[in-house]
Amino acid sequence: MRQQSEIYNSLVCLNNKETILYPTDTVWGIGCDATNKQAVSKIYKIKNRSESKSLVILVSSMNMLQKYVKVTSSLKKLIQSSTQPTTIIYQNPKGLASNVIALDTTVAIRIVQDDFCRKLIKKFGKPIVSTSANVSGNRTPISFKEIEPVILESVDYVVNLHQNRINKKSSRIIKLEVDGSIKTIRD
Repeated sequence: MRQQSEIYNSLVCLNNKETILYPTDTVWGIGCDATNKQAVSKIYKIKNRSESKSLVILVSSMNMLQKYVKVTSSLKKLIQSSTQPTTIIYQNPKGLASNVIALDTTVAIRIVQDDFCRKLIKKFGKPIVSTSANVSGNRTPISFKEIEPVILESVDYVVNLHQNRINKKSSRIIKLEVDGSIKTIRD
């Protein structure tokens, strides 16, 4: 019941081009509609981060992922066999806000494993941004209580779930090269 009300409250914000602070399958994230340039700009402002740096995007499923990037059959197998959260850097995405895409026309996307996030994104029907809940250059918080007050005060909504959870591990990062080869950036 509580999860449903948190999904509802988050959806209201996302639909209004607002930002949320929410638990993910890795660390707490600051999120918004990844297809809305205006909403994405708010996140860069909150983080005091240059828009030339890209942001991680979360999707709820393989079907949603394939609406925004090309997924080869070998990559699909890799994603489906992965037990840990895995963010993949794709070439030439489509349908996303231009300011979530890096200057080299790549974007980092993860099919989220967290139940709350997956349900939220599925109901929203679009990808959401997931960038760590810290001011750019500062240490990434591993729990809700480590999130800086300036972040808590800057977002439009704070999800009231999993605030006691500690998560020290970021996602594995893999880059899909232009030639189709796969390179591990962070394991």
